[in-house]
Amino acid sequence: MNRPSIAGPGRIHDIDIRLVRIFKAVVESGGFSAAETTLGIGRSAISLAMSDLEARVGLRLCQRGRAGFSLTEEGEQVYAAANRMLAALEGFRTEVDSLHARLRGELRIGITDNLVTLPHMAVTEALARLKSRGPEVRVNIHMVAPDEVAARVVDGRLHVGIVPAVNIPAGIVHHSLYEERSRLYCAHGHPLFAGAAQASDAAIGAADAVAPAYALPAEALEQHGRLACSASATDREGIAFLVLTQQYIGFLPEHFAARWVEAGRLRALAPQRYAYTVEYTVITRRDRRPHRVLETFLGELPGERAGA
Repeated sequence: MNRPSIAGPGRIHDIDIRLVRIFKAVVESGGFSAAETTLGIGRSAISLAMSDLEARVGLRLCQRGRAGFSLTEEGEQVYAAANRMLAALEGFRTEVDSLHARLRGELRIGITDNLVTLPHMAVTEALARLKSRGPEVRVNIHMVAPDEVAARVVDGRLHVGIVPAVNIPAGIVHHSLYEERSRLYCAHGHPLFAGAAQASDAAIGAADAVAPAYALPAEALEQHGRLACSASATDREGIAFLVLTQQYIGFLPEHFAARWVEAGRLRALAPQRYAYTVEYTVITRRDRRPHRVLETFLGELPGERAGA
């Protein structure tokens, strides 16, 4: 059996910790024989380990023979150093364990505008559970357009994004989160308001409409292709502003329009024919580094687990 190579006198940085533990047990048991029970190994194995340790440190650590077991002067000093080292290792282990128990750090999340009213989005609930698990976690939310969210995830400015599943760039991992239903609306005072539910395709096609100035899935593009779009908006709030002028019709998510529908200010036009669904997805970088706060947040989201 080959013994470990000698590191040289004074060079103790490469000492096998197992050998140090055996040495400590031998000293505290009062000898090789007494340490057998403590260590659960035979005397010959203990003797070999002690010889290996002495070879590694380049010092005679103990006297053993008929006169019994005793430490040399150098052995006393190495024993004291061993206790300090093992105590430091235990402190290291305790601190690492506490890091697993204590969730800290930052979560930078990008979300498309006007999603907070979506009942089943569950992002708010996931953020609440994240904060409960890690009170020291810092959450930074960026409300920007979907393309900007994706760009910031790609370049690392954001850890995660919630965006429509449209034009997802390469290098991104995405997992379905929920669906959002949109309908075509007009406001109180618009010529189509009174008979909104029964409005004809011809009447709808002749009305001034708002076109979104952002990427849409094929179904949404087809629906907007049936309208006379004479205005545009970069987000859903902008569309709502124009529709509420009573001069335009426009598609809005049902959850977003609900407040005005309940107040009698908006009505859906021909809701059986003018509607579409957009899938929203969770996006992260494919090559992202391990990040406990991010992984914890993703694990709190419903449905498919991003990064799973």
